[in-house]
Amino acid sequence: MQTVQDAAALRAVIRGWRGQGLTVGFVPTMGNLHAGHHSLIKLARARADRVVASVFVNPTQFGPNEDFERYPRTLVQDQVGLAEQECDLLFAPEVATLYPFGAEQSVSIHVPLLTETLEGARRPGHFDGVATVVCKLFNLVQPDLAVFGQKDFQQLKVIERMVRDLSLPVKIMGAPTLRADDGLALSSRNQYLTPEQRALAPQIYATLQQMRELIAKGHAWPVVEQAAASKLARAGFEPDYAAIRRVEDLGEPGEGETEGLVALIAARLGTTRLIDNLPFE
Repeated sequence: MQTVQDAAALRAVIRGWRGQGLTVGFVPTMGNLHAGHHSLIKLARARADRVVASVFVNPTQFGPNEDFERYPRTLVQDQVGLAEQECDLLFAPEVATLYPFGAEQSVSIHVPLLTETLEGARRPGHFDGVATVVCKLFNLVQPDLAVFGQKDFQQLKVIERMVRDLSLPVKIMGAPTLRADDGLALSSRNQYLTPEQRALAPQIYATLQQMRELIAKGHAWPVVEQAAASKLARAGFEPDYAAIRRVEDLGEPGEGETEGLVALIAARLGTTRLIDNLPFE
C-alpha cells in the first residue's frame, strides 16, 4: 500500500489507474481505525478495482467544546490495518492541503433540513464541516463509489443528499454497523469508556431493539421516545435524544406509520458521547 500526503501525488496515482480503465472505491475516515472501518474497506474492495482510504481529523466538524485535540491519531497503526485489508492507497493530508485558506476561511457546504435535527440541532455546524470536507475529498479522489458506515446514519443521509443535489458522479454505499458480541456499535470513542461504563454501554442497542418492538406493537412514537429516554436515564446515561424518524428524510413519522422507520439514540456516559441507530426492516 502506498501513502501520499499531497494532492498532486494522489492525483498522479489515480490518473495512472484511470489510464488502465480501473474503477476506484473510496473510504474517507478520521483514523484510529478498527474492525468497523476495515469492513468498509472490504466492501469497497469487493465493488471496485482499486481502493483509496483517507485519514484526516477534520477540524471543521468539531465544536468548540468537543474532542478535536484529544481525538486519537494513530497513523502508523492505521497504515498496518489498511495494508492488511488490501487497501491500495492511503491519502493522509495535512490541514493546509484541504483548507488552503485556513479552516475558518473555507468555502462551506450546507445541506438544509437534514442537518437541522437530531445531531445537527445539538452540534451546530457539525454537518456543514462533514459535507464540506467530504466534497473536497471527492473532488480530489474522484471515486466511482464511496462507502460510509450506517452507524453514522444521519451523516450518511446528508452525504447522499449532497451528492444528489450537487450532481456529483459518485455512488454512495452504506455499510451495516459492525458490533461487539454484546451489541455495542464499534466506535473509536469506545476506548474512552471506563470498564464500568463499557459494561453499561450495550444498553443503547438493547433500547433501540425495544423501541422497534414497541412501534411494531402499535405504540405511538412519541410515547416510545419518552420511554426510551427515561430508561437510559435510569441506567445512568445522559440522553440527548431517543428518536423515531423516517429513513428517507429523518422527518417525524405519520400517525400509525410503522415501516420505513429508524430509531436513533445519542447519549453520554460520563464524558463520552455515544450514538447508534436501528433501521426497522
